[in-house]
Amino acid sequence: MSRRPSVLRKRNPEGRMSLAQHLRELRNRIMIAGGAILAGAVLGWIYYDAIIGRLLKPLKDVAAERGDAGLVNINFGGMTDPFATKITVSLFVGVILTSPVWLLQIWGFIVPGLTKKEKRIARLFALAAVPLFLAGCYAAFVMVPKAVGVLLDFTPTGAYNLQEGTAYLNFVLKFILAFGFAFLLPVFLVALNLAGVLPARTMLKAWRPAVMVIFVFAAVMTPTPDAYTMVVLAMPMVILFFGSVGLAFFFDRRRERNQPDWLDVPDDQASAL
Repeated sequence: MSRRPSVLRKRNPEGRMSLAQHLRELRNRIMIAGGAILAGAVLGWIYYDAIIGRLLKPLKDVAAERGDAGLVNINFGGMTDPFATKITVSLFVGVILTSPVWLLQIWGFIVPGLTKKEKRIARLFALAAVPLFLAGCYAAFVMVPKAVGVLLDFTPTGAYNLQEGTAYLNFVLKFILAFGFAFLLPVFLVALNLAGVLPARTMLKAWRPAVMVIFVFAAVMTPTPDAYTMVVLAMPMVILFFGSVGLAFFFDRRRERNQPDWLDVPDDQASAL
């Protein structure tokens, strides 16, 4: 009678997966995430007209304010641009709708070697990643009209704003996704802490460069020249960063309490070794 190979037999004596097994796991998770995104993109394709109408609303609002003073709309320069734009928007919708699936796949690949208790906590944080990502996307969606309005205010009097359709939509979609991924910062920091890669003390010592990197990231990702938009993106990221540091300290202390006494080696003996 043939026996199905168990997961434990596939691991080496130390219980770790080989490089080939990691690559196979990565391939499988990418296929699952990609299949889910494609399934969500089908819905984006079906409801494309309603979605594109919402994405073009900032331009329509500016056009309504100007009246006859200037034309504001999008323009497709090539015959294939409308088709390519519909595919792009559909995939964008797929990424948003299936965020629970691909976020869980990313999390499962980052922290595979946790204990049962840590895995239960990890699932909670994986579930927390979904509302954080969606909250970031929603915050960006709310700010897009202001960003578009500020940028179009630089148009000289009497000039028209005929935006290239693909470029405009890429700008809006990247803006929304940038906010969504920015709000995932604490989730990945906690994941690295649970995996034993990033201790809480290291995170706290690096708070100054971390805050600086956050503000630089916010300045690069916000297309408007005003500081208000940059601060709106940066401040939640700073708060989430320090929140993740606090959680990392909690997990580090819990890990130290559960550590066996024989692993506590005095400093003088450790230096002698």
